[in-house]
Formats: sequence, C-alpha cells, structure tokens
Amino acid sequence: MLRKPLLAAGHSPVIRRVIERVPPTRNLVARFVAGERQSQAIPVVATITRDRLVTMDYLGEEVRSPERAEATALEYIRLLEALADAELADRVEVSVKLSALGHFLEADGEKVALENARRVCRAASNAGTTITVDMEDHTTTDSTLAIVGQLRQDFPWVGAVLQAALRRTEADCRDLAHAGSRVRLCKGAYDEPASVAFRSRREVDRSYVRCLRVLMEGAGEPLVATHDPRLLMVADRLATRNGRTSDGFEYQMLYGIRDAEQRRLAAEGNRVRVYVPYGVDWYGYAMRRVAERPADLALLLRSLAGQS
Repeated sequence: MLRKPLLAAGHSPVIRRVIERVPPTRNLVARFVAGERQSQAIPVVATITRDRLVTMDYLGEEVRSPERAEATALEYIRLLEALADAELADRVEVSVKLSALGHFLEADGEKVALENARRVCRAASNAGTTITVDMEDHTTTDSTLAIVGQLRQDFPWVGAVLQAALRRTEADCRDLAHAGSRVRLCKGAYDEPASVAFRSRREVDRSYVRCLRVLMEGAGEPLVATHDPRLLMVADRLATRNGRTSDGFEYQMLYGIRDAEQRRLAAEGNRVRVYVPYGVDWYGYAMRRVAERPADLALLLRSLAGQS
C-alpha cells in the first residue's frame, strides 16, 4: 500500500531535507550508502573484499546536462584508477546507469551515453576489471540492451541486467543466455504499469524462477541478484541440476541488507558480490531500499512524524 507513495517521495526535496537533518534517518541512509565521496567508499569496499566481491555504483540518474554526464564518466574513470592503485580491481567491478552518462539528453542522448560508457569500459579494461550496465525503468529497456550489445562488440565481458517484474524478461533471458554473457537477474525496484509488468509479489517471484531457469540452463553466467531465501534455495537447486560449480554463477546482494547471509554463502564457497553505492545523489536510491523493507519504513515514518 505504501510502496508507491514512498517511491514518489524519492523525488521530494522536502523529505530529503528532513532525512538529512534527523539522526535516525541519517543512520538509516548510511546503512545502504557507503558515503558521498570515493574516499569514504573505497575503505568500506576494501573491508568487504576480505571475503566477498563488490560492484560499485556512483549514484545518480536522469542526468539532463552534458556537463553532468561528463562529470559522471570522469568519476567512474577516476574510481577505476583508484581501485587499480589500491589493488582491488581483481575483486571489484563497477555498475553504471546509462541515464547518468547522458542517455536522457535531448540531443544525441543515446550516442553520448554509448560513448561515455565506452570510456568507462576502456578504463575498466585498463584496471583489469569489468562493468555491468544497470537497467532502469521499462521505457529504457530496448535502448539499454541495444547499447549493451554495442559495448560487447569491443568489451564482451560487459554485464547486462534484467528485471523479473517485466513481462518481457523471460524472452530477454533466452536472447542473452549465450556463452560469455553475464546477466544479472533482479526483481526490479521501479513502479511499472500492469501493461508491462507483473504487479503482485507472487507473480514476480514466479517470473524470477522462470527467468533464472532459462539463465541456469543457458551457456552464459547468471548473476543471481536477490535476498529472498526461497529464491536463493531455488538458485542453488538449479545450479546443482545444471552442473554449475561456484565459478559458474554468483550471488549478488545489496550493501546493508542481509550481511550475515552474504557471509554465510561466501563461507560455503560461493561467489558473492555486494552492490555498494556511493555519491551525493543517494536520496532516490535510499528511498527505494526503504520502500522494500517494512521495518525501515516504520522508522522513517516515525522520524518524519517527529518533525511535523
């Protein structure tokens, strides 16, 4: 009931100011975001890589100016150089949103995003790591997958992301489940219309299982992005059934969520990658995380009520 208005609140500067001011909600955000600056995030990542892998995301989306798109590309390039200097690149990749690289610019948005993404890919290659291109709302799916396809011509290791909530995703999994293809399967955090997406949790979970079965039976590398205990068990069974060893797929989870489970899976010999975001544009991301967790939602509402 509250998910939709809470996602909408992710665009409210008023609520953001309250969150920044109130200690409990500031602490809540810090659980999900590893700081506003690269210098804050890299030590966090270094600690995680003692037993897990990481993908780092410089937060920001829906950039509307060429200058900001350029600044985002440069931040990623500097980040990849810093990871190489810190000898972390063998355990840390980056995740990028095309809308942060200029995808939504009125003039040549797709061209600008593609060129900026290529620059980030070159920096990743020089550092000795990879990138994954994040998926955004359903209106961008076709163009995002097209850009991923173009990037893979020169950088075949570029990862793609698919969202089980979308009705089209099972077919997209079949298209992408080929040798050398890295595909992150997540449920999807956007509020999509019923015409293109499953709306109930049960439907989304069933779609996730169908999609995961396609990926596990295929020749690519499934990246299982979920915290759901039932889906984790399904992933384990499907991997075993299809003869996949621990280097044939990986689990991916968000920074600040189910840390003990992440460590347990890693201790059992599984590849576990943690999605670690940082940056000043943390607000929309943090609100999506809160929208997914009832206990955090209750804390946020109490904090907001105390400021009214």
